[in-house]
Amino acid sequence: MFNVLQDKLEALFGDLAKKGVLTEADVDRAMRELRLALLDADVQFGVVKDLVARVKERAVGAEVMRSLSPAQQVVTIVYDELVATLGKAAPLDIGRGDPPVIVMAGLQGAGKTTTAAKLALLLRKKGKRALLVACDTRRPAAIQQLESLGKQLDVAVYSEGAEPAPPDIAERSIQFARRGAYDVVLVDTSGRLQIDELLMDELAEITARVKPAETLLVVDAMTGQEAVNVAAAFHARLSLTGLILTKVDGDARGGAALSVRAVTGVPIKFLGVGEKTGALEAFEPERLASRILGRGDLASLLERAAETVDADEAERMGRKLQSGQLDLQDFLTQMQQLKKMGPLREIMGLIPGLGKAMKQLPADVDDGALKRVEAIILSMTPRERKKPDVLNGSRRRRIAAGSGTSVPEVNDLLRNFKSMQTMMKRLSGGKSSGGKMKLPPGLLGI
Repeated sequence: MFNVLQDKLEALFGDLAKKGVLTEADVDRAMRELRLALLDADVQFGVVKDLVARVKERAVGAEVMRSLSPAQQVVTIVYDELVATLGKAAPLDIGRGDPPVIVMAGLQGAGKTTTAAKLALLLRKKGKRALLVACDTRRPAAIQQLESLGKQLDVAVYSEGAEPAPPDIAERSIQFARRGAYDVVLVDTSGRLQIDELLMDELAEITARVKPAETLLVVDAMTGQEAVNVAAAFHARLSLTGLILTKVDGDARGGAALSVRAVTGVPIKFLGVGEKTGALEAFEPERLASRILGRGDLASLLERAAETVDADEAERMGRKLQSGQLDLQDFLTQMQQLKKMGPLREIMGLIPGLGKAMKQLPADVDDGALKRVEAIILSMTPRERKKPDVLNGSRRRRIAAGSGTSVPEVNDLLRNFKSMQTMMKRLSGGKSSGGKMKLPPGLLGI
């Protein structure tokens, strides 16, 4: 989401790094570029003005001006002020209510229903039994969508159809949840294409009836500064307790994430980072600020790995890696686990130091490339995967035809795999280091 902002900040900090000593004129020029970069990212003007003023005040201090690495000091200051602008992390509060109720609000098209299902799945991972409540009676197929998601995730859905009034459905769902011993109730409410009094009245009545522990507004990050206006209007009427920004994996310029917390005072609680039901992340300002500055986000990467990588498989792979016996079947298994973690470029972007290198990669280095490699290996027999040396010309032509690729692509894969195999043998056997180098089990798994 922050590609444009990242590029401009990298250029700004690169220019500062060329200067051994910073003058006030240098800082002024840098602040002007920072202001333009933030405005171009669709950050609200007042937020930009305050953030830049805070950065400048600290950047012209004696500690920075006399520093041996003034550019790095400025980067640290920008990071600190971005974190301050984004606000503190605010965990979900479900300690009140019998059972606790979470009301999901938002405009139509923001991804509210899907986000409700994602949140139910996240709560289940934390040991909570969630009940989804279908109160969006106005949008065609909204109830069916929620029921379909509930069935897919094995999460119960309470529905009375489209006829009863949503406040009545919400109120009766609480009694149902008590009888079923559900831990949390998630109420999916109706949305509109724009804010109107009917929408607000309905939401106000629902919250009055169910007394939610959390009233969360789902906001589409792609709407830019309009997201700030939407959040402010909802908060004025409903006293929101949190925000969920969706579609942050898209090509939005990032202004909503940086503006909405500062303008409304309402904490961001989650980020929707993809269409898959598991693509909902708890909001951590430090991590987001690191991504904005192109520093990666290793903590999020490791969390994704822990959720998707099978521990026993990782242990087995680690042993094979140390013995230098990795084959194409193992390579396929590792690649399939990598795919579960998310889009390839997104995963690479989480690795510190790879942000800038990613921009220099060919455009075809993406999930499409992974799919082609997967198709090639799947077109091999089990024996060919374990012993790729048996792949003569006719076998390679058969594999290329079966995978919808070309013989040169098959050859490239085998050549790259052979190089990787040789490198792993050297690492595990210590040929390049003079002694045996122990590799952690499951290295490829993360």
